[in-house]
Amino acid sequence: MASNCKLHLVVNDRGDLLAFCLTPGNVDDRRPLPRLVRRLFGKLFGDKGYLSQPLAEQLLVTHGVRLSTNLKKNMRPPLLALADQGLLRKRALIETINDQLKNVCQIAHTRQRSPYNFLAHLLAGLIAYCHQPKQPALRLDTTALVVA
Repeated sequence: MASNCKLHLVVNDRGDLLAFCLTPGNVDDRRPLPRLVRRLFGKLFGDKGYLSQPLAEQLLVTHGVRLSTNLKKNMRPPLLALADQGLLRKRALIETINDQLKNVCQIAHTRQRSPYNFLAHLLAGLIAYCHQPKQPALRLDTTALVVA
């Protein structure tokens, strides 16, 4: 059950969980993004799976969210502010959060025998992460968001 699902997370620079979405493993990463950011504003930083110029324009126009992603090797880099380039390099925050969710909150448990148990276990892990006394953070004073 868990091996064919993807967990998409949106966190802020303080490591707080802002939104999440669970999709089947065969769904394009870009598909749930408009729904994830519908109540957010500011800047959104993601990996290459979220790379799409039409999606970036749609998010900016409809939601006021500026999407920045790493580029593929054969692409010309866009003009980004120096601060945005630095924040794009700080995507390790989301990998740290994913690691904590898997290892500390134990959401990567693969022996679920029912979808209800899988979802209950996943939600319990996300709640446990939100109640941690110290979460991974960038310690910035911006409204930057990170997605994975």
